Amino acid sequence: MPRASSFAGIILAAGESSRMGRDKALLPWPPGDAAGTTFLAAAIRSLSLSTDFVAVVAGKNEADVAPVAYACGASIVVNPEPGRGQFSSLQVGVREALNRGRDAVIATLVDRPPAAEATVARLREEFESAPQDVWAIIPEFEGKHGHPYVVGREMIEYFLQAPATGSAREIEHAHQEHIRYVEVADPFVALNINTPEEYAALAAIRR
Repeated sequence: MPRASSFAGIILAAGESSRMGRDKALLPWPPGDAAGTTFLAAAIRSLSLSTDFVAVVAGKNEADVAPVAYACGASIVVNPEPGRGQFSSLQVGVREALNRGRDAVIATLVDRPPAAEATVARLREEFESAPQDVWAIIPEFEGKHGHPYVVGREMIEYFLQAPATGSAREIEHAHQEHIRYVEVADPFVALNINTPEEYAALAAIRR
């Protein structure tokens, strides 16, 4: 029987982008297109059609990313201690989702090109049609797992019970039998962009 979930979109954007040398959330998208948008704006748009709202988890960069988030119809929630690591931002984000009455989350990182809206919609549909014992849907491209991924209330509770220094991957591996991997034709789901060279190389990748 299909489940009836309400979805929040969560974008983790609290990192310091030390290897990039500038905030990755504000990088132009597509690369080199000054008239285009930014990674953050594109990520919000990517999630917005498949979620009830999108929340951006910021850190010390709140003042820089908030105008972009608000202009795109998203909200901001702040990780007060982003130095604890990315998982602590995920915990802040999923707690915000629960506080706002949502029981499922589509989560992604800001340091990657945006998944296609059709990809996000498919991941949501896979979760909605999955049996109750499936707690998460994770996209896969050519054998590589990526983002955005969908997690339900059960997995969210395990995320919140873990220490802030933990990792989503560790928790997911501990509950492997409750995860479904979905092959998608979207190379962007498996990309991490950490350096100027990786960012420049995006121009050669076609979806």
